[in-house]
Amino acid sequence: MSAEFDKPNIFQRILPMFRGFDPILLLLIGWLAAIGLLAMYSAGYDHGTRFVDHGRNMLLAAGLLFVVAQIPPHRLMLVAVPLYTVGVALLVAVLLFGITKKGAQRWVNIGVVIQPSEILKIAVPLMLAWWFQRRENGLRALDFMGAFVLLLIPVALIVKQPDLGTSLLVMAAGLAVIFFAGLSWKLVVPPVLLAVVGIGWLIWNESWLCVDGESWYFLHDYQRTRVCTLLDPTRDPLGRGFHIIQGMIAIGSGGIWGKGFMAGTQTHLEFIPERTTDFVFAAYSEEFGLIGNLALIGGFLLLVWRGLAIGIKAQTLFARLMACAVAMIFFTYAFVNMGMVSGILPVVGVPLPFVSYGGTAMVTLGLALGVLMSVARSQRLAMAEPKHTL
Repeated sequence: MSAEFDKPNIFQRILPMFRGFDPILLLLIGWLAAIGLLAMYSAGYDHGTRFVDHGRNMLLAAGLLFVVAQIPPHRLMLVAVPLYTVGVALLVAVLLFGITKKGAQRWVNIGVVIQPSEILKIAVPLMLAWWFQRRENGLRALDFMGAFVLLLIPVALIVKQPDLGTSLLVMAAGLAVIFFAGLSWKLVVPPVLLAVVGIGWLIWNESWLCVDGESWYFLHDYQRTRVCTLLDPTRDPLGRGFHIIQGMIAIGSGGIWGKGFMAGTQTHLEFIPERTTDFVFAAYSEEFGLIGNLALIGGFLLLVWRGLAIGIKAQTLFARLMACAVAMIFFTYAFVNMGMVSGILPVVGVPLPFVSYGGTAMVTLGLALGVLMSVARSQRLAMAEPKHTL
């Protein structure tokens, strides 16, 4: 028989690369991606090529997921320190000579214009997971203090830009790593209770706090306006409160079953601002109602559950922390976006994963899912290895 008949075809070469992929995770990603494409087709049908671009961004993210999934977790550790260092250096570059758009200095030109804060969404949890892995055998209070310093440096630089939304996402990812590394509940509960009390006090005293600007000396004017608008959007219904009011109207008008695909009046009469980006959840809710929302929220909850389950079974501390951090990243994205559109959180410009239009955010999420799949794949391949006995 000639040698050419023994040569594997391209399918036979590629198929082993998918070996070990987590089928449940793939199913959930496909579920959420399908909802995202459906929502974007309706919300962005008159926005030029947004639906096509959204699909292209998803394919790019899927390609990144596939590539990163081929890299074992112990090799991902090798890029933690360089990626974090480069990310922080670029944030300093933004502070010194960054590009300003719409009043925010968030971009830097290094041959191409990039937003370095996006890098830190992955770099920070990678760095903190590496930090704790190196100290796995004897974690001390000083190690947790060092982790907080590593987290606060990029967060402070991002807040300075200012970019409250991204800083919250980076902070949440970092805190997730620190918590899952073994931070005591005694240190977690007091600040949570303090935050709850603070929010209650803020709501109680809203009437005079939003009049007396001197009470907000620790916040920028735009941040104070966001909080006051959240507490009472009717204070400026045709201005700063317009986004929240229209979002709540769209969500409420969807009812249980929704108005139907492509039939949302708030959406297609252009009452919803940014209906393909930050407020796409309002457009989706109007057309698919409570049932559609349950399908979307259920998908996110199952994705978070699967990520945590993968993390719990991971073979190393680094892999466990990264998997759990990725799961909490998706929880934070979804919770903050849905919360701000629903009027229970300030509008901070956080996209809804898989659904909101945006190439940079989609690429970041593709990388995060690639890390999660890498952890799942290494675990499944290890379990599939034959056990040798003497």
